[in-house]
Amino acid sequence: MGVDYYKVLQVDRGASDDDLKKAYRKLAMKWHPDKNPNNKKEAEAKFKQISEAYEVLSDSQKRAIYDQYGEEGLKGQVPPPGAGGPGGATFFQTGEGPNVFRFNPRDANDIFAEFFGHSSPFGGGMGGGGMRGGVRSFGGMFGDDIFSSFGEGRPMSQAPRKTPSIENKLPCSLEDLYKGTTKKMKISREIADASGKTLPVEEILTIEIKPGWKKGTKITFPEKGNEQPGMIPADLVFVIDEKPHSTFTRDGNDLVVTQKISLAEALTGYTVRLTTLDGRNLTIPINSVIHPTYEEVVPREGMPIPKEPSKRGNLRIKFNIKFPTRLTAEQKAGIKKLLGL
Repeated sequence: MGVDYYKVLQVDRGASDDDLKKAYRKLAMKWHPDKNPNNKKEAEAKFKQISEAYEVLSDSQKRAIYDQYGEEGLKGQVPPPGAGGPGGATFFQTGEGPNVFRFNPRDANDIFAEFFGHSSPFGGGMGGGGMRGGVRSFGGMFGDDIFSSFGEGRPMSQAPRKTPSIENKLPCSLEDLYKGTTKKMKISREIADASGKTLPVEEILTIEIKPGWKKGTKITFPEKGNEQPGMIPADLVFVIDEKPHSTFTRDGNDLVVTQKISLAEALTGYTVRLTTLDGRNLTIPINSVIHPTYEEVVPREGMPIPKEPSKRGNLRIKFNIKFPTRLTAEQKAGIKKLLGL
């Protein structure tokens, strides 16, 4: 069959018009000679082959001949299944008898310009073709810009490329993360003017910290990195970090505090007094015997839950019991008597 146009466009034999358009847009952008200055010859050959494949398969008559007779059928070695056809196919008399189908491929730039409104979006025309038909917006026949349909087509390198994200830690106190707060960050970046020169600018970014946010939460400011010609600026990403607190540690949505108490307090009762992260005073009397693994749980005095700010985790109070290093014989006898041992 010669060239397999279905393989060239990377579509199956039952491909619809939409499939063909998508495949052509993706491959024509990848192999446009102006996009491949280092292997221009190979790119030109592939670009022409992609255009020819699209032209044949998108025309029902040419596709029917190609499916039946292959590339040879298009090039005039068999009669067509009917005379006449749209542009790109001409018929002429030969001394060999009936009308013969002769396929004259259109210029690859013309097909590209039909899609993208321009024969080259990369600057400079292929083979000196320049801009055909004047400058048109990149709407083309699809009403979107030339890069928007390539989401499925990556990982091929598209232009312009995006610079990798820049991450910065944003240290927050536990109080900030409990109550929520606003932080203002001054950044310095380079921006490009119309002529391509870069200028330093300073900018203030406002970051709204929501109550209950956890360490590792990311806040993204799209394209706030330095601008460079031909590149999409990097996203600037702030990553929440949690400063250590003198009283509380965090465990998910719970707050944990450890109280140091004496053995006598553990046995006879103890009152926990705490100042919460939003400045309230809590008094929690404990009348149970406090054993070494005892934990007092105070509901809804933990961290706010970010997706449901009206709900909170728990406050968990643990105890570090200080045992005496030694007891006198009298103390031992007294304890035995008191405890009925």
